[in-house]
Amino acid sequence: MATGNFSSGAGRPVLSEINVTPFVDVMLVLLVIFMITAPILYQGINVNLPETAFSPAPVKSHRGMTVTLSGSEDIFLEDRKYPLSRIAAALAGSMEASGTDPRGEKVFLRADRSVRYGFMVEVMDEIRKTGVEKLHLVTEIKDGTKDSGADM
Repeated sequence: MATGNFSSGAGRPVLSEINVTPFVDVMLVLLVIFMITAPILYQGINVNLPETAFSPAPVKSHRGMTVTLSGSEDIFLEDRKYPLSRIAAALAGSMEASGTDPRGEKVFLRADRSVRYGFMVEVMDEIRKTGVEKLHLVTEIKDGTKDSGADM
């Protein structure tokens, strides 16, 4: 009987290291799955977007903040509702929390087609107060696909 020395019986020492390769493989597959499905899962607030026949140059990346104006003139930053007087502070706080510079941050404005033009301009003015330079209006192309809209 051997004392103090572990062996496998064939003269080889027991391998006590954990093989992490399968774990890394599974994590990479899950990462790819989440990267693909995350943009699909975000539907946001349901609004009836205006339709356009002309599609401006598409925006390469849809990463950014989304402000939505519902038909009842409710304002949502992502999926949280804010009054007009607080949307600028909420947007600035959200950008600060994510560590992004307002001048480089893209903000997508989704407005229901029944929203008053004057109200939409007021919201755009509040967004601009945060220093955002890239404001995009989201529209729907007449064939039913969403477009990121034109830079404002």
